[in-house]
Amino acid sequence: MIEIVFATNNPNKLEEVQAQLPKGIKLISLGEIGCTEDIPETQNTIEGNAIQKANYIKSKYNLDCFADDTGLEIKALDGAPGVHSARYAGPQKSSKDNMNKLLYALKNKTSRQAQFKTVIALNYNSKLLLFKGICKGEITKEKAGTGGFGYDPIFKPLGKQKTFAELSMSEKNKIGHRGRAVAQLIQFFKDNH
Repeated sequence: MIEIVFATNNPNKLEEVQAQLPKGIKLISLGEIGCTEDIPETQNTIEGNAIQKANYIKSKYNLDCFADDTGLEIKALDGAPGVHSARYAGPQKSSKDNMNKLLYALKNKTSRQAQFKTVIALNYNSKLLLFKGICKGEITKEKAGTGGFGYDPIFKPLGKQKTFAELSMSEKNKIGHRGRAVAQLIQFFKDNH
């Protein structure tokens, strides 16, 4: 049994990732290790934030762990909100406010091309490894669906007629950015155990 800390305070992410993992890998939450503080995310790239969070847990708690950071990159907005996706509409991290601001920013844009990018930084056996997952798609004109979290109600993945919020968790995990990065993480553990 592999036990590994997932450095996130987001219960939705924890549930989504745990649902994808095989039986031999158990996630340990930050609460279970007594980490109640907000982990700093002060880097200017998605990769940088993932590494910063994984290194924070490793240095403070000396536990093997992984952290992820995700950004929504919109072509017509020169890659914004990108690394600032969670706080796009302000420090309150409100998904509703973020979506409303984004829909307003795209109001007069013809291109609605977008991609979600997740980077997982794994601190394991004194090595740092990165796994990246990308899901291309577009931003819809209005919200649809009640599942998922974050920008899911306004992101329609390429080749699908539904938003992430209208897909089941297992469907989203198969094609989504985080699911693709987690699949690489799982493969790493299979290859190294």
